[in-house]
Amino acid sequence: MILAGGVGSRFWPLSTRERPKQLLPLVSERPLIADTVARARSLVPDARLRILAGAHLVAPFRRVLPDIPERCYLVEPEARGTCPVLAWAAREILLHDPEAVMVSLHADHLIRPARKFLETIASAVETARRHEMLVTVGVTPDRIETGFGHIQPGEALDETPAAPRRVAAFHEKPDAPTARRYMGQGYLWNTGIFVWQAETFLDEISGHAPEITHALSAATTPPQDDAGRAPPGHEGRATADATAFFREVPPCTVDEAVLERSRRVAVVRADFEWDDVGSFEALTRTRATDAGVM
Repeated sequence: MILAGGVGSRFWPLSTRERPKQLLPLVSERPLIADTVARARSLVPDARLRILAGAHLVAPFRRVLPDIPERCYLVEPEARGTCPVLAWAAREILLHDPEAVMVSLHADHLIRPARKFLETIASAVETARRHEMLVTVGVTPDRIETGFGHIQPGEALDETPAAPRRVAAFHEKPDAPTARRYMGQGYLWNTGIFVWQAETFLDEISGHAPEITHALSAATTPPQDDAGRAPPGHEGRATADATAFFREVPPCTVDEAVLERSRRVAVVRADFEWDDVGSFEALTRTRATDAGVM
């Protein structure tokens, strides 16, 4: 799942609603969305790839991703935040594969090298399956950073040297002295890369954000034939009316609605370079400056 619906307001006037930063070449010579899709395709075939975005972004995405099939787009009728759209995506996944593991990526990250990214995601998938937990990917800070959320690692889940750890707490963007203290105490940056079984995620939503579960249930109806019966092979399945769901669901982030409340959250430490390309300042770390620019 690629979360690609943001507007990138901090890059205005380069970034606008019609041409958000996902369409800008801020890390490589390709648009950010193309870099992210290439990473996703290294993990799964196109049949298991979904790009989550508003309807106004589908056409410009198609222009820079001409070989991505139409079925890969899950269109948000309204922007309601990361938790509703991931809940909707999880419900769609369960219709096709009840055992599936979701990998949620943002469309505006710098990640390299690719090999280390694949290794980290494989570890996170294994953790999500083995421990039936919601897994986030954390990065070891290399500087004092007040613009990122931080993760406080807790107890190890096994006895291996690079064992995943239970998340003791999430801490939002700290001031500089607090960020320095976090760095000294071994806290990690929260990348916002999430891995979990779709069923586990929906269970945690039900326990911690029942208003989302209610909206999803209200918008979900079982398939019926002309006689009001489920067609052969579709017994027990259902489809969700996206328009109805996004109209009724309250806006919220997955961090606040679920992750900060759940006791089933683990963190896997990433062994790759990562940055959130969220501002012009970040470009000084991701792209070389022109000659003469200070």
